[in-house]
Amino acid sequence: MNEIYPRFHQRYSSLPIFGSILEGYACWLIGKGYPKLRVRCHFQAARRLVFQLKDKEIHSLEELTRENLRACAPACSQDDADLAVFIRLIEQYLEAKGIFQVQPLTEIGNRLAAYRTYLEEVRGLAPSTVTQHTDTIAGFLEHLGYKRNYACLNALTGVDIESFVSRLGKRLSRASLQHSVAHLRAFLRFLGSRDEAPPGLDLQIDTPRVYRGERLPRTLSWNTVNNLLHSIDRSTIKGRRDYAMLLLMATYGLRSCEVVSLTLDDIQWRAGLIRIPQHKSANHLILPLTDEVGTGLVDYLQRGRPALPCREVFLRCRTPDGVLKPTAVTEAFQAWSRKSGLPIPFQGAHCIRHSYAVHLLRQGTPLKTIGDILGHRSAESTCVYLRLAIEDLRGVALPLPKESTADKQQEGVI
Repeated sequence: MNEIYPRFHQRYSSLPIFGSILEGYACWLIGKGYPKLRVRCHFQAARRLVFQLKDKEIHSLEELTRENLRACAPACSQDDADLAVFIRLIEQYLEAKGIFQVQPLTEIGNRLAAYRTYLEEVRGLAPSTVTQHTDTIAGFLEHLGYKRNYACLNALTGVDIESFVSRLGKRLSRASLQHSVAHLRAFLRFLGSRDEAPPGLDLQIDTPRVYRGERLPRTLSWNTVNNLLHSIDRSTIKGRRDYAMLLLMATYGLRSCEVVSLTLDDIQWRAGLIRIPQHKSANHLILPLTDEVGTGLVDYLQRGRPALPCREVFLRCRTPDGVLKPTAVTEAFQAWSRKSGLPIPFQGAHCIRHSYAVHLLRQGTPLKTIGDILGHRSAESTCVYLRLAIEDLRGVALPLPKESTADKQQEGVI
């Protein structure tokens, strides 16, 4: 605190409620990578929070509860962003120090924990798939009022299920709703096998009809992809990182999850190779490390990557320090798309992967090779890109038969 406020540190160390813990809280924030300027903002928010807690007749840390703390948060976080962040982080700090006890699981939490164990250990689903299942089921239990009536599953009917599916259908596309219905069916089968719900309910749900190939893959022209990469400002740390991430997608057709999970050990500099972790197929793909990708990675590693003990290549540019989530790739794509001014109608970075596949196809790359690079398990998944090779399709089209004179005469008579 002496370093953050050389002259006024006593003003904060003597604060009611939080004064005794602000020194440790500041060290905790700095350990997470927060700069001193941001720590000052937290201290100033602590002063504002003290006045609110006094109005609630809370005068010491011993009297503070999690509920009282959360009640002081602004209704909209943008009304007082610093206060909203301080309340969220001070709660985490108090819990880490044992001042706030870790909240026990609710009944819904216990139910979801048991189901998560089943999905992981019995069905062997990937962690991301398990999360998708449990998110859907958490909404289903909330819809049923499971918090108020734990026995509602025993009396579950098709009407209850239909009302939940109808509610989902108002905000989800048919393809997304199809996934949610599959999650719900699996949960109902799980309950039925344990006699915790009437059996056979999973057969009473209609699945939204989605036709394979009804929508074309979202692609950009290869010119647009190159122009997007060239428009990225690489004079900043964020620009160097985002350029390297999007360049990997444009060079190897990577998914967002594969980009963020790439580690320093996956780059074999001396051999000139890069190992791509393909989570969907649970395999690793070894590809040549191109000069352009190598230059982009070196530029980021030397002049942008934070000096953290993490082995992941790409790390956060903003506090708190840490690794990226796949959504960070999408956010980077959206940000640079807006700044570039290019006609990019899509919001997801996955369109770069599709564009890469079509680019390879137009260069004459065999479908089997494209499928192997993209990590497709079946050739059917790769064949969808054939529909986008319009010029090649023109070459295999059969000429229309000429109408015979007899046909024309017959049409005239009719």
